[in-house]
Amino acid sequence: MYIKNGIAYAGEEEPMLKVNGVHPLDNYKLWLRFSTGEARVFDCTPLLSEPAFAPLQDVNIFKNVYIDYGVPVWNGGDIDIAPETLYEKSVPAGGAVDA
Repeated sequence: MYIKNGIAYAGEEEPMLKVNGVHPLDNYKLWLRFSTGEARVFDCTPLLSEPAFAPLQDVNIFKNVYIDYGVPVWNGGDIDIAPETLYEKSVPAGGAVDA
């Protein structure tokens, strides 16, 4: 049992999902290591048409991804993607990192 915001819940609280490692790959993909220990690959291509992610179309900006408090970010934190979204819409990495 755990208590959050004054409410008691059964079971154990799930830890917050974080990204512990990130590596930009070719074709606007990210290799990600999550706090669960899993390595997964996320395809950013569908996001590039969104205005908020348009700067990532510049491959030099895309490759400058880094982690800030468990979240992959670009442009000094102006662009980010939630770890939960990255996890849900990614696939298991399955092999070595190919840059």
